[in-house]
Amino acid sequence: MHITDAFDSGNIEVLDAADPARIRLEIRKDNGSDFYQWFHFRVTGAMGEPLSMAIENAGGAAYLEGWPGYQACASYDRETWFRVDTDYADGTLTIHHLPEADTVWFAYFAPFSMERHQDLIAWAQLHHAVELEVIGETLDGQTMDLLTVGEQDSATRTIWVTARQHPGETMAEWWMEGFLGRLLDDDDPVARKLREQAVFYIVPNMNPDGSRRGHLRTNAKGVNLNREWDKATIENSPEVFHVLGRMRETGIDLALDVHGDEALPYNFIAGGEGSPNFDERGQALLDGYKDALCLASPDFQTEHGYDVDAPGTANLSVCTNYLANEFKCLAMTLEMPFKDNADLPDPEFGWSPERCRKLGAANLDAMLALVSEL
Repeated sequence: MHITDAFDSGNIEVLDAADPARIRLEIRKDNGSDFYQWFHFRVTGAMGEPLSMAIENAGGAAYLEGWPGYQACASYDRETWFRVDTDYADGTLTIHHLPEADTVWFAYFAPFSMERHQDLIAWAQLHHAVELEVIGETLDGQTMDLLTVGEQDSATRTIWVTARQHPGETMAEWWMEGFLGRLLDDDDPVARKLREQAVFYIVPNMNPDGSRRGHLRTNAKGVNLNREWDKATIENSPEVFHVLGRMRETGIDLALDVHGDEALPYNFIAGGEGSPNFDERGQALLDGYKDALCLASPDFQTEHGYDVDAPGTANLSVCTNYLANEFKCLAMTLEMPFKDNADLPDPEFGWSPERCRKLGAANLDAMLALVSEL
C-alpha cells in the first residue's frame, strides 16, 4: 500500500501506514500560518482492504465545528466524488472505507485543480462576449485571471464576481463553472437579458498559489486574503491588490464573493450590514437578492447564517464589508457547505460539485431580478 499527496492541491503527512486498519496521518499547515483543515491524498494498493485512516491532528484544525456531522469525499476516477463513513472523537478524524478499486483519492471536498482552472478559462475565452486578461501575478508567479463579459460602454450596471479567496473552499470554483456555463449560454434568455444590462468582471480563482499548494485559507506567504482588503500590498497580498485596483477603475454596482463554510450545513448569504455606509437602500437590495435566490433555488435559504454585525462595526478588512463601504454597492458573501445541505440532504454525495454548479446557475435569476434597481 502506498499513500501520496504529491500532486496539485495534495496535503497529507503519513505517520504510519504499515497496517491498513490503523493508518496514522496528519494535515500540513498552510505555509507561514497555523491554519489547516484541507486534506487531499491518494491511496494505492488497498483494494478489498478495510481502511481506517486517523487524522490525528484534526483537533487543532482551524474550525473544529467543521468535523461533527462531516463525511469525507472519495473518488476512483477524480470525477465522481462520493461521501464515506467518517467520525470525529477526541481530536481525531477517522475515515473508514473499503476500496473497490486499486487506487482511491480522498479529500476534504471535491478538489478543483489548477489544470481544471486553465480548462475553465480556456473554454470561457472562446465565447464572443468574453475577454481574458492577466491583471497581475501571484507570489508564486501564477496568473491572476480576469474574465470580462460584455462591454462597459453599452451596459448600465457593473457586476463583480470573485471566488476561492480561501483555496480549500473548492466548492466556490465548482459554483463558478455553473455560473459561467449559464452566463455564456446564448440560448438562455436570462443570461442574454443580463448581459444586455450589465458588464461582468469575474475572477474564478482569487488564490491560485494556495490552491496548488493544498492550503485551506492562505496564499503562498500564509496571508488570509479575506483580511487584506483595507491594506493589500504587492508584497503580502498581490491577489487582492490587483483585483481591487481594477475594481477602482470600473466601479461596482453588485459584488458577489463566493466561499465555503466548514461548520454550517446550509447555503446562505452574508451581507455588509455592519459597514458604515450601509443604509436602507442597501438593506432592501440585499433582502431582494436573497428572496430572489430563494425562489430560484430550493438549495438556498435565509434562516441559517452568520450573526449580522451591528451598524458601523463591520471588519473592513473583509471583502464584502470593504466593498459595501468603499463603493456603496450591494456586496455579498455566498457561503456553501463542506458537509451537506441539511434542508435537502444527499447521503451518497452530500453537497457536491454538480449542486454547486446548479446554485451558481441559479444566481443569474436573482441578478436579473435586481439588476435594474442597482
